[in-house]
Amino acid sequence: MTLAQHWIDGQWVASEGGAQAESINPATGDVLGKFAAGGAAEAQAAIGAARRAFDQTDWSQRPRLRAAVLLEMAHRLETHKEEFSKYLSAENGKLLVDAEHELFAAVSEARYYAGLTRNIFGRVSEIEPGVYAMMSREPMGVAGIIVPWNAPVTLMMRSLAPALAAGCTTVIKAAPQTALINEKIFRILSEIPSLPTGVINMVVETGDEVSKTMVASEAVDTISYTGSTEVGKKIMASASGTLKRLNLELGGNAPCLVFEDADLRLTLPALVRGGMVMAGQMCTAASRILVHESRFDVVKEGLKKLLSEFIVGPGNDPNSQMGPMIDHANRDRIHKLICDSERWGEVVLRGEPLSGALERGAFISPSLVVDATPESPLMCSEVFGPVLTLSRFSDEADAIAKANNSRFGLASSVWTSDLQRGQRMARKLQSGTVWINAHNRLMAEAETGGYKQSGQGRLHGLEGLDDFLQTKHISWDTGGN
Repeated sequence: MTLAQHWIDGQWVASEGGAQAESINPATGDVLGKFAAGGAAEAQAAIGAARRAFDQTDWSQRPRLRAAVLLEMAHRLETHKEEFSKYLSAENGKLLVDAEHELFAAVSEARYYAGLTRNIFGRVSEIEPGVYAMMSREPMGVAGIIVPWNAPVTLMMRSLAPALAAGCTTVIKAAPQTALINEKIFRILSEIPSLPTGVINMVVETGDEVSKTMVASEAVDTISYTGSTEVGKKIMASASGTLKRLNLELGGNAPCLVFEDADLRLTLPALVRGGMVMAGQMCTAASRILVHESRFDVVKEGLKKLLSEFIVGPGNDPNSQMGPMIDHANRDRIHKLICDSERWGEVVLRGEPLSGALERGAFISPSLVVDATPESPLMCSEVFGPVLTLSRFSDEADAIAKANNSRFGLASSVWTSDLQRGQRMARKLQSGTVWINAHNRLMAEAETGGYKQSGQGRLHGLEGLDDFLQTKHISWDTGGN
């Protein structure tokens, strides 16, 4: 069985002491392969390599080289997209079509930031006669990137591409649940001839030593983390010792406002797709469906019908509409949450683990809970599973009040045939992204990020460069008018 290793300072290396772990196919429970499980020693080695590459090479001063490297990354990912999509679907459990979209999105990220690499501008101003001030945009230095398992290819590239474009060197901490696909990606990226040794490094762990070492290290200048709000708070606390730059995209519990004039033939299937994508294991997934009281009963019955007919199965089955959860522990977490939900609302549709031929997998069917109380975990926590809640509102003010009654503010959507109303609601929603008559429409060119406890900073788009760049003021006097 092949052993996936760490990529450190231009070499594939095993863990100190030979520590290993297994990667499991969540649809079957079978072992896909093994990977080297790292710790503080591997983290320090990777950080040291990235530090040397930043301090001792001209990588940060060669935007054309960086653009060429990113374009080559995009080309290699695109060339291998069919192979990688199948492997991603097997290791992560997501539908093959979603895995294919993820590879396409990663290619798009690399190409987008390749274009920006040669267009990172500062500015020069004449402050007084003969006195000039130049604002130079420079790379932060070493960037630590902590990658989640739910979209390990796209979300890695979403941080890696702007970091490289800015001129940073990098240490990537891959998630253990998707260690094998990340190693496969690095296998092709590491073979790019023009990529200097030490610019990108990748370490995998099963615990948190690598992440803690990266966050605490004085040699790491910025951290880009995608994951839960609770872990994000721990990162912020730990990073205070070095005052390093942080980019945090954290949890969500997305509200979706359905007004009385919404076209339900389009809206309901779109909400189901938006909530069940990746088995609900997406931070921007549709979660809290808020419906005008005049359409509440129709929406309730419509969602119940669509969810009850939703086909759950392996990601490589073309008939499947939703794959398994990432592991049995998360499947059991969701099952318990739904079983407990009778205390907080009406369980219209109870999700159950699948039996028969699929019982070895981490499958669970969709759930729908109506009129859950505001203090229930369904409403005030990130569910991260195939669960929709349904509540009612009376008017626009009530809709906004209920939607914003959350510590999260990552994403939301508004469903109406009145574009002016859609814009009004978007302006009032406390959310980093608001879709009108759509949900989960993401693209490399458009920034995403959170309000409130859904994070800080932005990824994608032009602002995606900001947390990998810093501004230096250089002033001079020409000595006269």
